Amino acid sequence: MILILEKQYCQYDNIKKLRGIVRMSVFNGKRLPIEIFKMTEEIIDKIRSGWYSDEYFNNTLRVLTSLSKEGYKFGDKENDLNGIVSVREVENGDIIVEMQFFTRRKPFSLVVGVDEALAILKVGTGYRDEDGIFINTFEELEIEAIQDGNIVSYDGNPLNIKPVLKIRGKYRYFGHLETTILGVLSVPTRVATNVYNVLMASKGKQILFFPARFDHYKMQGIDGYAYWIAVQRYKMDFGIDAKASVSTHEQGDWWGGKAGGTISHSTIACFLGNTAETMVQFARLMPIEVPRIALVDFHNDCIGESIKVIKAMWNEFWKNWRIGNKEEAERYRLFGVRPDTSQNMRDESVEPLFVKELDNGVTPRLVYNIRKAIDAYWEELVKDYNYIDMSEATALAKVFCNDIKIAVTGGFNADKISRFEEINAPVDIYGVGSSLLENSSCNGTNNDYTADIVRVKVNSKFYPLSKVGRSVCYNEDLEIIDTNNLWN
Repeated sequence: MILILEKQYCQYDNIKKLRGIVRMSVFNGKRLPIEIFKMTEEIIDKIRSGWYSDEYFNNTLRVLTSLSKEGYKFGDKENDLNGIVSVREVENGDIIVEMQFFTRRKPFSLVVGVDEALAILKVGTGYRDEDGIFINTFEELEIEAIQDGNIVSYDGNPLNIKPVLKIRGKYRYFGHLETTILGVLSVPTRVATNVYNVLMASKGKQILFFPARFDHYKMQGIDGYAYWIAVQRYKMDFGIDAKASVSTHEQGDWWGGKAGGTISHSTIACFLGNTAETMVQFARLMPIEVPRIALVDFHNDCIGESIKVIKAMWNEFWKNWRIGNKEEAERYRLFGVRPDTSQNMRDESVEPLFVKELDNGVTPRLVYNIRKAIDAYWEELVKDYNYIDMSEATALAKVFCNDIKIAVTGGFNADKISRFEEINAPVDIYGVGSSLLENSSCNGTNNDYTADIVRVKVNSKFYPLSKVGRSVCYNEDLEIIDTNNLWN
């Protein structure tokens, strides 16, 4: 899978060269409104006090603050700048540093979370005076940042990373924010990159964002935004009109999306296992703009269930259509069927090959069987119609059946989708859940961020200084942030 993605990333790289670099933040060149992040006074106070920070950062700031008050100077002690510059007069408590934030996922990452990182810096940079009042020093920082939606490549060389954020300023003013910033970058970047990879695997087919039940509800907003950024980035890179679809309203909160959904297994259970009646009542009562998608694996007979649903929906459709009530008829147009067969089950229509991976769950053979049965079923719908109705009903029934989409769910990730697409399985829509949240070094989905001091300021000049294995790096997409006017 990594090789496939690397190949497709090369395609992205060629597109970028042709079109030029485009500024990405929600694809309009603007930062998200700071209100989106819902930072209450309590949260802001906790950010400032280091409540969300690893304690060793807080301890470091306590030491530096005390040294600043004492007027401590480094003197002639051993240091990494010996022979380069004199550090005798360096006041370590007020040391000015350059810190860079980066991720190392091969071959690339789709970055999300930069706007929230900037918001954290804006509200959290500073110190408390002797009266405990917080003095905000954000405007003293020099910041460079890319935008949500930019892509950063990584070739495996840790000395050749692409920073997404650079900060220059007194370390004791912002050092306590490292943990929080890394977190708001790591999670949405991982989700966005996972979604982008799934979109590439699906060749732009619609991806339903279904990880809500595997996610903490407080994370739904940022994860839904990461999904949306990935969809927009894919549309821009490949010119395909990929549609965004989320299952909860919170997932759409950051970008104005609206939740969508049809029926669940629980809905069918409430109708005593009668999927056809479930869909008829759903269609009768729900707004017409809600797609009618039937879940068809309740009895582990996806074809049989699909046929029953089609027949019931068609009967209502035709009953209204033939008397001229076409608007009401459209309520019963079946948009799609959704097999969600469990990995421990083999659908009745699938002949056993006695290989679990080929027999069980939602497989290409199952999808093919469903498509074949649906496309042929129009003849059964009209076989008993009279001569007067036959011509019109036949044309309508063909369209009614042939237009039904197949949306598949259950254990899908980029690898599985690639296998379906490689053999042209007749899937129209993929619903993907927990794999979009995956964070695995083994599977190449790890998007952990790191931050390092890479330069220190001595006598008005910056000098490289970092742990072994790190170096000052650059990114052509970095932009200077106007700290005086950001969100003012």
